[in-house]
Amino acid sequence: MRDTTPATNGRIALESGVRRYARPTWRHWLRRRRLAGLLASVGESLYVERNVEFLRHPERVSVGSHVIVKEGARICPTNPAAAISIGDWTTIGYHTFIFASASITIGNDCLIAPFCYLVDSNHGLKRDARIREQPMSVSPIVIEDDVWLGVGVTVLRGVRIGRGAVIGAGSVVSADVPSYAIVSGSTGTVAGYRE
Repeated sequence: MRDTTPATNGRIALESGVRRYARPTWRHWLRRRRLAGLLASVGESLYVERNVEFLRHPERVSVGSHVIVKEGARICPTNPAAAISIGDWTTIGYHTFIFASASITIGNDCLIAPFCYLVDSNHGLKRDARIREQPMSVSPIVIEDDVWLGVGVTVLRGVRIGRGAVIGAGSVVSADVPSYAIVSGSTGTVAGYRE
């Protein structure tokens, strides 16, 4: 049925199908049970699809309740001191990579679309040394509650994305984003605010 109320400006308003079609099977139950012994903490009703990997230090990953992690995702604390935290009711999209050398915190009710890349470190760029031999610069990433990262978003080290922000597809976020901002473009420019 078409919703033509002024709030939708005549566009069709559809409910997200991710949770409607995420029907747990015995395979999901087995994955959750295995992860409960592998991760730092696992909330209730965790739904993890096949081909998802928690790499290097899975014991440093905390996952809240009712989280969905879609096929092909890679979640990796790169060292024993790094930590990754994913809040309740958050969805991690297909083939999203989350790599923490310090920490990456994702709040509650976040939507992380497919093919996103979150990394809290960067290589040194001094001219007089090989890049692979230079020390990494590391700074935590914080994504507050109710944030939506569109397809193919890259979030770089030291970024805080405020509550309710929307990051448009393909954006590269290298600076803090205010709460409820709408960001778009390869330079992550604020284009407006949610009303």
